[in-house]
Amino acid sequence: MLAKLLIDFGLVILIWMTQLVVYPSFTYFGKDELFTWHQKYTKAISIIVMPLMLGQVVVHGYFLYTDFDAIKLIAGILIGLSWINTFSFAVPLHNQISAGQDIVESAKGLVKINWFRSALWTIVFLLSLFDYLKNQG
Repeated sequence: MLAKLLIDFGLVILIWMTQLVVYPSFTYFGKDELFTWHQKYTKAISIIVMPLMLGQVVVHGYFLYTDFDAIKLIAGILIGLSWINTFSFAVPLHNQISAGQDIVESAKGLVKINWFRSALWTIVFLLSLFDYLKNQG
């Protein structure tokens, strides 16, 4: 249960730093500078975010299977929505930047679409915190 909470906390911190600092900073780069920086950024951030996202699916899936309740079901649905958002919207925008296509508009798009993912991971963390505290009593 603590592992679930820690993974969710890691993702909520990561997503809010990305939303409030990283993605907005993309709009201050020129096209060439963003293209160069983005190559380094995506490789580095993937090392952090992918294990957390995969860990979240595994841990939440385990608890959903072994200790099913409404909180875990809602969290599982929200995690599924975050994956859909990530791979349907964020990854294509990152791919456009990496390909040098619509760099400025793609950077602005990341800021816009990431609000949904920020909200999702925040709610998942709050549900995990509630679930953790409920089980500590």
